[in-house]
Amino acid sequence: MVLEVALIDVTPGHEDDFAAAYAKARPILAGTEGCRSVRMTRGVESPSRFVLLVEWDSVEAHDVNFRQSERFPQWRELIGPYFAGPPLVEHFLDVPA
Repeated sequence: MVLEVALIDVTPGHEDDFAAAYAKARPILAGTEGCRSVRMTRGVESPSRFVLLVEWDSVEAHDVNFRQSERFPQWRELIGPYFAGPPLVEHFLDVPA
């Protein structure tokens, strides 16, 4: 399992619009083959900052099944207009305990 972490800064004053757009866009992402879970969080100290957490079967599931599919432009069309800048996206693996 791979965890995608996307740091998203939203244009101030448009946070509620972004959250509403995310609610519409979430099923596009969540319905992608290889997607295990999707969660969006919002900053307490920085309410214009959101963190998207997506569990994927693999990096390839994210890149091929989502980013290279028709789903990605649909997703971006809904939430992209609220971005203050490009999101920072990285993938992480669990550290064994």
